[in-house]
Amino acid sequence: MRPPSDWLETLPRDRLMAEMSLWSADLARLGAEIARIDPFTDIYHIDVADGHFSPALLFFPDLVTVCRRSSAKPLHVHLMAADAILEAQIHQFADAGVDAISIHAENGNLEAGLDLIDRLGLVSGVVLQLQTPIAAAASFIERIGLLTLLGTRIGAKGQTLDPQAESRLGEARALIAKRTAAGRILLCADGGIREHTVPNLARAGAETVVMGSLAFEAADLAQRMAWLHAQPVER
Repeated sequence: MRPPSDWLETLPRDRLMAEMSLWSADLARLGAEIARIDPFTDIYHIDVADGHFSPALLFFPDLVTVCRRSSAKPLHVHLMAADAILEAQIHQFADAGVDAISIHAENGNLEAGLDLIDRLGLVSGVVLQLQTPIAAAASFIERIGLLTLLGTRIGAKGQTLDPQAESRLGEARALIAKRTAAGRILLCADGGIREHTVPNLARAGAETVVMGSLAFEAADLAQRMAWLHAQPVER
């Protein structure tokens, strides 16, 4: 199963979108978890970390293959990999069936990685860590489809949202507004996504939020998602 080739352009524009983080799923029941969450998912967010670039060690191509068999929704890999293995990892996850791969602005071979993602026919994206200035995105903003801003330190769950996250989203939104290339670019907020932080992130310009426990541990998932979709958004 795969989404249509124009999936990025056809995503909703009139509401906040849910990018469901499979890091928060019960991986022993991955197929069942996807079946449960799929009706409420706009994009699946798959964190991939090598234990070097990021202290975490998580998500593998075989698990992504399970995701691909289980859903036709877009699969977006957030790749946290050291320069030496970055291109090999891009190939592996492309082969597993993902639709988009975002790599870090902090990677030394960022341009080569983006070139490879483009050649493989996938949507490319870039992720900025908290310490990386938004201005660093200017050099690649014309060529990507996803710009993700981390609101917490890389590679650890359960952190609180950094105070600068909202202003950074506003700065990124202003940068995107100057873009001249055709095609859509999504501004994504990742990390510190909680019931009390989502409204301000949406007002600051986030188009998607990466939902972990906020969705997977919701007592009433349908009610939680109705609340998310009702958030006022800045457009």
